[in-house]
Amino acid sequence: MVGIIIVAHTPVASAMLGFAEHTFGVLPERVRAVDIPPHEDTKASFDRVLKAAYGVNTGNGVLILTDVMGATPANVASKLEALGPLSGLNAPVIVLAGLNIPMLMRCISHRGEGLEELSHKALAGGQNGILRLGSKVNQE
Repeated sequence: MVGIIIVAHTPVASAMLGFAEHTFGVLPERVRAVDIPPHEDTKASFDRVLKAAYGVNTGNGVLILTDVMGATPANVASKLEALGPLSGLNAPVIVLAGLNIPMLMRCISHRGEGLEELSHKALAGGQNGILRLGSKVNQE
């Protein structure tokens, strides 16, 4: 099972995990939230993300979902991904930015699949979950 970490600005990560717990009726196994508060030292943020990665890792990979590309949560998560084997996880890490609820629900629902396949499904779920309501939209 792929481990999942939600890394986002405070309180987005915890709120997303709370939504997943509400939707599934239980806290999903091997899913953690790491809220990054303003002005926290990036080393402290990185250490908390690394600890969460160790907590969800089963050897099948870790998928990290972040809120905004280029912001501290994504930068800290990307640093973990860039470490590769030096992280000590002995498992691959993939980071996706642009977290939304459909993406998270797709991840939790399909986490028995491999890391690469899960990341593709997460991206598709996030993109397909963005809809304009009330009128038909021409898709190009």
